[in-house]
Amino acid sequence: VQLVESGGGLVQAGGFLRLSCAASGSIFSINVMGWYRQAPGKQRELVARITSGGRINYADSVKGRFTISRDNAKNTMYLQMNSLKPEDTAVYYCNADVFTAQAGRYEFWGQGTLVTVSS
Repeated sequence: VQLVESGGGLVQAGGFLRLSCAASGSIFSINVMGWYRQAPGKQRELVARITSGGRINYADSVKGRFTISRDNAKNTMYLQMNSLKPEDTAVYYCNADVFTAQAGRYEFWGQGTLVTVSS
């Protein structure tokens, strides 16, 4: 199973970006999908996560600015990031709790995509 993120880049404060995470491989179903981020010198932190049923959690720091969504048919997750702030600068990682076609259950991570917000 592979998770591939896209959509990162450089944006000015107040701007927006949309991240995508596409899961591929021997997937039976995906339970929880989430976005995490890691800023330089800091620990990785949860940004938002969404269950297969659509239940959503956000970090307090992004509530009202970021929107997570997913397309279960496409095994794809999105993160719409609006009103970006310099403190949102980080590498953003996709995470998925996957039930494989071989009946195993594993956690997978993407390679990360860099988001840089300039002031």
